[in-house]
Amino acid sequence: MSDNSPAPEAAISSQYAITLRIDYPRAPGRIAKIAATIGDMGGVIRAIDLVDIRGKRSLRDYTVECSSTDHARRIIEAVRGVEDLNLESVSDETFLMHLGGKLEIQSKVALKTRVDLSMAYTPGVARVCRAIEAEPKTSHALTIRRNCVAVISDGSAVLGLGNIGACAAMPVMEGKAILFKEFAGVDAFPLCLDTQDVQEIVAIGKAVAPTFGAINLEDISAPRCFEVERELDEALDIPVFHDDQHGTAVVTLAATLNALKIKGKRPQDMKLVVSGAGAAGWACTRALKNLGFGNIIVCDRQGALHRGRDVGSNPAKLWFVENTNPEQETGGVKDALHGADMFLGLSAPGLLGRDDLKTMAAQPIVFAMANPTPEIMPEEAEGIVGVMATGRSDYPNQINNVLAFPGIFRGALDARAHCINEEMKGAAAQAIAEVVTDRELSPDYIVPSVFNRTVSSEVARAVARAARNTKVARRIPKGIDIYQ
Repeated sequence: MSDNSPAPEAAISSQYAITLRIDYPRAPGRIAKIAATIGDMGGVIRAIDLVDIRGKRSLRDYTVECSSTDHARRIIEAVRGVEDLNLESVSDETFLMHLGGKLEIQSKVALKTRVDLSMAYTPGVARVCRAIEAEPKTSHALTIRRNCVAVISDGSAVLGLGNIGACAAMPVMEGKAILFKEFAGVDAFPLCLDTQDVQEIVAIGKAVAPTFGAINLEDISAPRCFEVERELDEALDIPVFHDDQHGTAVVTLAATLNALKIKGKRPQDMKLVVSGAGAAGWACTRALKNLGFGNIIVCDRQGALHRGRDVGSNPAKLWFVENTNPEQETGGVKDALHGADMFLGLSAPGLLGRDDLKTMAAQPIVFAMANPTPEIMPEEAEGIVGVMATGRSDYPNQINNVLAFPGIFRGALDARAHCINEEMKGAAAQAIAEVVTDRELSPDYIVPSVFNRTVSSEVARAVARAARNTKVARRIPKGIDIYQ
């Protein structure tokens, strides 16, 4: 298979599921005919539900999984062409899930009597306000901030969508809040800001800090994200964590630890090529360098970063120039791959072909993490790579931030840490890696499933312990054995 081979066809996915409400005669073979029409177009029927019987006609919902919006349109047109059938409506299942938003506010206390009201609100609430006024740190115990994270974004670097703005970023930030709650019991709220000015974002972060116990920065483009995080981290006494950088780095580090076990290699003996010099590339490279990787070559769109490159004032690229590429290699990413033991992709879809992997060392480690389409599809890499990982859920070894950030924030909030330091991140990575036992470890299983419910708790314990050991913890919860 060469670099010019066509990309594999998109897989059928629930994210493109549609529900067709169809009215048709109650006659033998009608259901089979409709099903055959959908099947001939490549759709997969997930369910057929009876809605109503209308005399001699039936009204049923057909829920169909497709591979894309264009595929769904083709199926809809094919169904419309079936004789004596009336397609009453089409619903997109993903859009239905987002209808009205994915979050709601729910009270933790009952208001059934005047006594309840007098304690929850006026006049009793005044006593609590006075107590916090006298001792501001008690707000962490007496308000929602004890368990609340702000998810702050300006919508400038959203998933694979780019700079789509604050309003369009809201569904992603709502989803982030759901993950916080589902996997770690953390209450999170999205704050999408209608500004992409660094100082305005910093000012807003400072202004809302009294409401929250921590801040998760999300989908803010590089290099502005570095400055936003640094200024907020210096100004506030609560954790500030840019997940696109550090969450990615933590899970990548965990996956690397286990991949190295499988390969039986040491970091210092590896040649690593990183494609992508943005926020995630910078954080991942720093984490792997701290692990012991010495021969790292980082490539951006213009090729390898080396001391002869003019990179302007970009802080990440300045760091790359000074701290990576010891042999000062030049050329593009495909040139750098020659003899490499590991590839880490955080860049663009379809960047590599099968022939490129053949220039690497035998059975290399390949983490192709561009989303939704990786730098090279696992099918193309089959038989060449020793360990393969992507950011996708439909292949083994999904390197997904949800393995990291819920537990990291849970541990930081439990310890009431004033920051999330490098030791806490390293402890999180080690905890994720150790969830996969030596007996379970294999080339197709180097990181646990995102639905493994032990991950967040193990990460939280490790992070809280590291917070205490590095003296950034301000609270030691009772009854938690990690503090013994």
